[in-house]
Amino acid sequence: MPTLSWIGKDKVTNHHQDVPYRVLEHKYTYIDGGAAGNEQLDGNKIIKGDNLAALKSLLPRYEGKIKCVYIDPPYNTGNEGWVYNDNVNDPKIKKWLGEVVGKEGEDLSRHDKWLCMMYPRLKLLQKLLSDDGAIFISIDDNEQANLKLICDEVFGINSFVTDLIWRSADSSNNDSKQFSGDYNHTLVYSKTRGWQPLRFARREENNQHYKNPDNDPRGQWFQSNLQSPNYRANLQYDVISPDGTVIKAPKNGWRWSQEKMSAWIADGTVIFPGNQARIIKKTFLKDQLGIVPSNIWWDVEDTGHNRNAKYELLKVFPKFHSSEVFKTPKPTKFINKILQLFPPENLIVLDSFAGSGTTAHAVLNLNKQDRGNRKFILVEMEDYAETITAERVRRVIDGYGDVKGTGGSFSFYELGEPLLLESGCLNENIPVECIREYVFYMETRKTLPKLADKSESPYYIGENADTDYYFYYERDRITTLDRAFLGTLNRQAEGRVVYADKCQISPEDLEKFRVVFKKIPRDIARL
Repeated sequence: MPTLSWIGKDKVTNHHQDVPYRVLEHKYTYIDGGAAGNEQLDGNKIIKGDNLAALKSLLPRYEGKIKCVYIDPPYNTGNEGWVYNDNVNDPKIKKWLGEVVGKEGEDLSRHDKWLCMMYPRLKLLQKLLSDDGAIFISIDDNEQANLKLICDEVFGINSFVTDLIWRSADSSNNDSKQFSGDYNHTLVYSKTRGWQPLRFARREENNQHYKNPDNDPRGQWFQSNLQSPNYRANLQYDVISPDGTVIKAPKNGWRWSQEKMSAWIADGTVIFPGNQARIIKKTFLKDQLGIVPSNIWWDVEDTGHNRNAKYELLKVFPKFHSSEVFKTPKPTKFINKILQLFPPENLIVLDSFAGSGTTAHAVLNLNKQDRGNRKFILVEMEDYAETITAERVRRVIDGYGDVKGTGGSFSFYELGEPLLLESGCLNENIPVECIREYVFYMETRKTLPKLADKSESPYYIGENADTDYYFYYERDRITTLDRAFLGTLNRQAEGRVVYADKCQISPEDLEKFRVVFKKIPRDIARL
């Protein structure tokens, strides 16, 4: 498979593994028009912080559970003339590049920088994506070719679904020197090869050509093509009409087998109007389950456009000056269209380049329309994560201008401290429940159960594959795995894994009791 090389690639290919795992620090939960203190673990989330670290922090709870990822990363246009820079020269990104790539980073082109920034983030997004999920990445011509190649590498070339063409401009730009840029790309990749998007609902205009001139009890129908698009020797056969007229096979043969054709003639699905030298197959409206998605979204009334998105944002923030608005926010109609490709039940939508919060806006709108229970997770590293991203979501929930509120809630987070310090020690500022969740995930690659059985031990974490896990940890004292501690464990299990500071049981007895001892912090694996 062809791969793409660039300056700094060797430093970032596995950089996602070197990023410290940091806990998410809950700041507030917004519900019923105000900020409450109680965190909603399975609710909507907005996270302020570097999306690389934030994506890693999501792994213990969400690895393999995100069905829909939509990101609108920097397009790397080189334009720094507006308030929200659309390239990788942001000071935070430049600082990160200097730390990760090192002195070599001084020679990076803007394309090298962009690829260094994107690659490790895509690696983590691939881990978060569910087996029946898909990722949608909007981009323009500046980096589309590069993005395609690194996505082939990260997701697998067989996981490429399509390059979705969206008309982002409602009119062509007559001031363009060469060609007017009227569309954007959205590359679509699935986690596994067999991902199937839902079909779009049929509209009245889709059904206009279905009629029922012969009053068929099966309802309205449309005349289908019976000829094969390609030559098929095994489909070259004569069709005999009811009055004995012989109809020769067309040049390429028939589209279906002789057995199927005979059955359709018998039940009236295939008919011979007029002099019976013609043959028609009926395709019934009742059998049409929906519209197969096209990879060209050109109807701006249906999917919105850039100008529409700006007006939408100005309506939410009427005190904004037009020059303060994001240069290319996405319209909610566009995100809404993507969301309709997924079943609404328990759909988690992740946007790790959240910007102005369009994805959350679209999720809340669609939930209100169809009473769905979709959830969103937004990540935004810039300072406007609270003042614009979260504020927009608050206004959508409560209502703004003449637009009624959607209802809903979200919890707001910031990136907290690393769970494991560079010295290898456990960070004692981290809440114990966060450590327990991390340890259980590293052991099982599963989410910590909400309710662990604490009836026989306060140190019990959970069970997996008939093995019980215990995290015997206290901040203010040394814990020791000894026979007295083992005597407190009454649950029946094939085996036990016990984390503690020390162990006073011999290896032979540990094996006898089917116990694996792991030393804190030495044996806590790094994510």
